[in-house]
Amino acid sequence: MRDIIKIIIVFFLLILSFFITIPNQIIKFLFFSGLYTIIGSGVIIRAIKNIGKGDIFDENFLMAIATIGAFLIGEYPEAIAVMLFYEVGEKIQDYAIAKSKQSVINLMDLRPVFVHIKHDDKVIDCKPEQVKINDIVLVKPGERVPLDGIMINQIATLDMRSLTGESLPKEVYQDDEVLSGSVNLNNTLEIRVTKEYKESTMYKILELVNEASSHKTKSEKFITKFSRYYTPIVVIIAILLTFIPVIIFYQPFSVWIYRSLSFLVVSCPCALVISIPLSFFSGLGSCAKIGALVKGSNYIEDLTKAGIIIFDKTGTLTKGIFTVDKIETNIDKDKFLYYVVSCEFYSNHPIARVVKDYYNKEIDESNITNTEELSGIGIKAKVDYHEVIVGNDKIFSLYNIEPPKLEYRTTLYVILDNKYIGKIIISDQLKDNLDNLVDNLNNVGINKTVILTGDKTEIAKDIATRLGISEYHGSLLPQDKIYETKKIIARSPKKVIFVGDGLNDAPVILESDIGISMGGIGSDAAIEASDIVLMNDDPNTIIDMIKIAKKTIRILRQNIIFVLMVKIIVLILGAFGVTSMWMAVFADVGISLFTIINSLRTFIYRKKRA
Repeated sequence: MRDIIKIIIVFFLLILSFFITIPNQIIKFLFFSGLYTIIGSGVIIRAIKNIGKGDIFDENFLMAIATIGAFLIGEYPEAIAVMLFYEVGEKIQDYAIAKSKQSVINLMDLRPVFVHIKHDDKVIDCKPEQVKINDIVLVKPGERVPLDGIMINQIATLDMRSLTGESLPKEVYQDDEVLSGSVNLNNTLEIRVTKEYKESTMYKILELVNEASSHKTKSEKFITKFSRYYTPIVVIIAILLTFIPVIIFYQPFSVWIYRSLSFLVVSCPCALVISIPLSFFSGLGSCAKIGALVKGSNYIEDLTKAGIIIFDKTGTLTKGIFTVDKIETNIDKDKFLYYVVSCEFYSNHPIARVVKDYYNKEIDESNITNTEELSGIGIKAKVDYHEVIVGNDKIFSLYNIEPPKLEYRTTLYVILDNKYIGKIIISDQLKDNLDNLVDNLNNVGINKTVILTGDKTEIAKDIATRLGISEYHGSLLPQDKIYETKKIIARSPKKVIFVGDGLNDAPVILESDIGISMGGIGSDAAIEASDIVLMNDDPNTIIDMIKIAKKTIRILRQNIIFVLMVKIIVLILGAFGVTSMWMAVFADVGISLFTIINSLRTFIYRKKRA
């Protein structure tokens, strides 16, 4: 907060200086020196410390050279403005990094504080680390399963989104394995623990996030790389220009120190120091206008180097909302739906709600009798004196009926009076406007697309086929996703993007070169762990971001080439005494104005997609 106040004070005083004339040069110097000390002392101190560590030519040293050079020629406001602009950029970047680190802290909140253990007909609360294998734990409705185990209850419904990303709850039965991190949606569960806390699935997810966040390499800022080469060249040439003519050719020292100073003024990279961050901030602003929050200028550059993009499925490529996708029946469709909805009338299962919402008609409850739940199979009821059974494919073997072609997607099969009459296919819907997603990604340099999902492999294949995605892997837990991502990164010479929305995606988002999350429906952990947030949840935005990133880097290179060309010409003329100090100042200020105007062109972006 103190740094923000300091920036605001310096900004207003600098603006005020343009409207107030300070006639006394000493007061003017002291006034601007005070502002410079307030805003630039941190950079100067870091430069000195880094010199002591042997890291001389970084961006701090470049900033010191640029602003001190401006001060030497009396361009006080320019020196302060450059330092002010740099500090603002640093604070924005620091804030983004801090928010990303917060994801790990938020994930820690998912750890169970205590566990309910059933012991001698009593329920005891204890820490998860104290639970032993074969202990019986109780999980109340709405609570997360604290440790991996085997279910004792006959049947339960669990929300697995935090583990697999599947939107549709999963039914588990007696003796089935139950994974920690899943959420109990109905009655109190009894689970026999099979793994200690530090071996449980949820704990391993937290460890994956910690590991990924600690060793993810942060890409180097452009200005850091630029200053590493530019600054030593300028300093060395200035020193040589001062002493070589004097020592070798016995030229007057006063002449060549003046020319060397002119050289230093011309080479002073104020134009570049301003235009480089301004280009990136313009790019960040342009991304924000299309619904993408990019958390650092370094990711703008990284986007131009991306060659592979990995997608999660549910909530990323699909809407995460299940609807009736297809109905096949050998009787009247409306009558068929009437039987199904009547049979499911008393059910609160998510699939039953999907079908009832689709039918959206009143049902006479008096026509429904003898409703019976078939554990692990479905529901049976009398509807208008007809026996109706709605369930999964197990109903065929239970009632010895010849099954139709079975579906890999979630499907309700319907039997009426011991005869099969049809099925309803329930599926997650693709997001809108994804038909040309892969082609448009190819056009901006993404030559490989991959799906990694916790959903069934067959479903992953179906989505990949429909969108033209070249590679897919299904039935993955978070640790499987991160393993597959690491393999892809190891093989790729280019940057790898991962796009996801769930808690289970947080480790992979952190592991990838560029992690992108969905801001509208994404989990808090995924959003905060990511480098870029798509506020509109539209994968097509990635295409626009890459185009903006390439335009930003293109304009940045134009600025660098133009600045260096002008400076080289003026430097050569200055070395031979053709130019004077005022021409050097004019060159520096003039090209600064050009680069600022050119950088602002990054704000102008119009969507153009197939």
